Amino acid sequence: MSQQKLIYGLIGYPINSSLSPRMHNAAFSYLKINAEYRLFEKKPQALGSFLSSLNEQKILGLNVTIPYKEKVVPFLNSLSEEAKLIGAVNTIIVSQGKLEGFNTDGEGFVKHLLEELRFELQNLSIAILGAGGASKAIAVMLSKKGAREISIYDIDSEKAKALVNHLKQTFNDIKFIQAGSVEELNIQDSGLLINATPVGMKEGDPCLVSENIIHKDLLVYDLIYNPSETKLLRVAKQKGARIANGLGMLLYQGASSFELWTNKKAPITIMRNALNEGVKEL
Repeated sequence: MSQQKLIYGLIGYPINSSLSPRMHNAAFSYLKINAEYRLFEKKPQALGSFLSSLNEQKILGLNVTIPYKEKVVPFLNSLSEEAKLIGAVNTIIVSQGKLEGFNTDGEGFVKHLLEELRFELQNLSIAILGAGGASKAIAVMLSKKGAREISIYDIDSEKAKALVNHLKQTFNDIKFIQAGSVEELNIQDSGLLINATPVGMKEGDPCLVSENIIHKDLLVYDLIYNPSETKLLRVAKQKGARIANGLGMLLYQGASSFELWTNKKAPITIMRNALNEGVKEL
């Protein structure tokens, strides 16, 4: 009798263009793990019933993406220290009928910066567009790594205010600023600019940042990876700034999730190759 496949996957809405299945299925195949990673696109009203049926469906682990990183929290039995601190979850382990929440987003982002981009984070001034789940995870990790100042702007000022207040309560030796506009983000004096909003995914989207405040000593990191070069990254490249898209973060947060689920070392090169192949087809 053939052994039953282990099921993992991604929950979000919408998620039709996700590259996560390619990356994880390539890793399962390489390590000869009898498992499959699937997409679970669920409308908001179906979220609770889906999560409560994971055990029944024999789903052992999930990644969580937009718009559910914060919304899944009330349905979980426990949270890692990191996920508690961030208040958002991107990885779930189903163990003995219990759902455990983790967050590997910030860790994935920082690993990409340190290990691949060789980017120094100590004493850095950082500007972040967006205050959602990914932004929370990144801001927390950058604070832990010794940033000097973090400015955050979100079109939803309450969201930005809540995040800045949360960070101030947690890290008292860092300056946190809620910017009232993109112009107030102090990009001119920053070493790192992060776009953690979905603006840039669609062809007609504007570039959120005026080109005259982008400078050559800046690393501009857009969490979007499809398209691989957003308007923001194109403008930054023309201005001589370093640029990176979200593929590196996707790789490293995925590798950390994979290790949480399987207790095996993630085959980074195999996963990276699968992502690069997938990008060509987007």
